[in-house]
Amino acid sequence: RVQLAESGGGSVQSGGSLTLSCEVSLSRYGITDYCLGWFRQAPGKERVGVASNDNDGLIIYADSVKGRFTISQDNAENTVYLQMNSLKPEDTAMYYCAAGYTQSLSSAQFYGGCWYNYWGQGTQVTVSS
Repeated sequence: RVQLAESGGGSVQSGGSLTLSCEVSLSRYGITDYCLGWFRQAPGKERVGVASNDNDGLIIYADSVKGRFTISQDNAENTVYLQMNSLKPEDTAMYYCAAGYTQSLSSAQFYGGCWYNYWGQGTQVTVSS
């Protein structure tokens, strides 16, 4: 069983920075055995991938955040981070931390070569102009 809990969201002005954290609780294995990613969902839009790390050498970012966002993790603390710099109003969304596998899974969201089926509750990020 995998449980995820995000924190660090908030309101910031355009050009500002935020760091989101996601604490990963596992009943077995370590976080390096999972794909770990960040997604976001703006009002009235679908949830989309922002960053993904398959923990096997592949890290990808959405084109809209490349060069501004960085995904990282602390394996000892079972925590995943999303550093967000140069924030724009269009980055406003609910941000979700996710975990998954590289094997195909039903009812999972595919992104960055991974099938994500474990989700946090989300943390809101609002960027004002």
